[in-house]
Amino acid sequence: MKTPESQTASQDYAPISDFKNCHSGIFRKLEALTELAELLPKFQRARQLSEQSVEFFREAIFEHHLDEERELFPAVLAETREGEERPRVRQIIDRLTEEHRTLEKLWKSLEGDLKRVAKGKESDVDLEAIAQLTSRYRAHAEFEETAFLPLSEEILARNPNGIAALGMSLHMRHTPLRVTGYV
Repeated sequence: MKTPESQTASQDYAPISDFKNCHSGIFRKLEALTELAELLPKFQRARQLSEQSVEFFREAIFEHHLDEERELFPAVLAETREGEERPRVRQIIDRLTEEHRTLEKLWKSLEGDLKRVAKGKESDVDLEAIAQLTSRYRAHAEFEETAFLPLSEEILARNPNGIAALGMSLHMRHTPLRVTGYV
């Protein structure tokens, strides 16, 4: 760039145009900056959803699987009849348990990236894994609700004490133990 000292009045050096051109560049950058108004709420929502998903999966879904595997499945098996019923129930329980492990493995593949997003850090979340987790969980829950839970209800209804014992067991698992001191 030529300096004003090296130019004569007859040359077309226009410092005012330089300011205008500079402003054009500033305006482009400011226009890009206004995109933040649209992007930040989406970013904040992504952080919030990631944080909630991490908490929910660990606190609710893992616990739900444990409740089924430690309480419901054994209670149903204990009340099954010899013959065709027991192997059928065992097969369904094995399938559901295997699906739990598959879903948990899928979740674990996502959890680290979602934790980073929740903290506002850059991460390459595997969107295909999210789609798989969602569709597989829906299929798992649908199978459980249509094939296993009605059968479980029928089996446990044979022994009212069995249903009561299951209810009490679940209640005890989810009720904090309160210990009071002696005075």
